[in-house]
Amino acid sequence: MKYLLMIYANETWEQAQPQGWDDALVSRYIAVAEDLQKQGVYLDGRRLAPVETATSVQVRNGETLISDGPFAETKEQLGGFFLVDCRDLDHATEVAAMIPSAEYGTVEVRPLFYQD
Repeated sequence: MKYLLMIYANETWEQAQPQGWDDALVSRYIAVAEDLQKQGVYLDGRRLAPVETATSVQVRNGETLISDGPFAETKEQLGGFFLVDCRDLDHATEVAAMIPSAEYGTVEVRPLFYQD
């Protein structure tokens, strides 16, 4: 079953970390992705650009409204995702726990609506 693991973290907190912290984090992410590829679980994953690059689009009564930034004001922002193919939800949550940002942020696990 395919699951999207949405990775949320506080970008302000991340940007305040010591020099080299991000490089070490990226190395850990690469190691996790390689491990999941060997297991045949990893389908895709990407890091998103910072939240200030986001654009929100809404359509109300036929009118398109475009605004800068994310729609919701939250302390944690969506920073990336993994798309994985797991046996079940328990397996998907085990994979989510391997994601380095789960140690200080949140990884939301959601099955894809359509499974192919």
